[in-house]
Amino acid sequence: MLTVITAIRSVLGYVFVIAYVVIIGTPAVLVALVTNTHRHLLVLGIACVRMAMAILGIRAEVAGREHIQRHRAALYTVNHASNVEPPIIFAVLRELTPRLKVVYKAVLRKLPILGRGFDLVGFVPIEREHRERATQAIDRAARSVQSGNSLLMFPEGTRSRTGALLPFKKGAFVLAIKAQAPVVPAAIFGAARAMRPGSPLIWPTTVRVHFGPPIETAGLQIGDRDALTERVRDEVARLLVEAEAADREAQATNRPGTDSPR
Repeated sequence: MLTVITAIRSVLGYVFVIAYVVIIGTPAVLVALVTNTHRHLLVLGIACVRMAMAILGIRAEVAGREHIQRHRAALYTVNHASNVEPPIIFAVLRELTPRLKVVYKAVLRKLPILGRGFDLVGFVPIEREHRERATQAIDRAARSVQSGNSLLMFPEGTRSRTGALLPFKKGAFVLAIKAQAPVVPAAIFGAARAMRPGSPLIWPTTVRVHFGPPIETAGLQIGDRDALTERVRDEVARLLVEAEAADREAQATNRPGTDSPR
């Protein structure tokens, strides 16, 4: 019965998102093109994520909110194990919009309506398989940070199929050093329960997001990228263990999440 209910909620969630993008997103993109404004796209996008989470029964409990950099640009580096993580993190960090941008896989740029919307709001597509284009994307992202925007990045470069933390790509940290911007490590745990590998079903669950203290890059040189990469990865690994422990404690006490983007 639980599987049937989850399947119904999943279908409703998919239908809602598709309908929202087509019915709300299409005119919103046209307005952005005509008026050369984009803030409304971000507001509508976050509203879509929050409503979809409500339909699907996904909650987010957040720890370390005091580490969110509200008055300066920063890079937020997060582990990645599920397709639902990017929108959840973006909703959690919604207070930073319209100054929060996402570095994402360029293949998603081909999505109708969404791809155009990503361009209009200043998200940065990256093609990691093409070194020169990836370098150009990193440079664009660094200039975006220097102009005052924060970036959300997933430095593993792909989803972890097991949930174990993968090696970090160095591009994010080259970017941070070029922009001389702090790196805020973050860990998300529980999203893999929501969307399991190979299954289209999205299960209700509580996802935990833990932010760590910012790691400063002022004064660092490109030659420091390896040390910075390892330092941030170690901190994300620590936060992931912390989030998993909090999840186990909550499961043991049957305590629901208390801080949701809804």
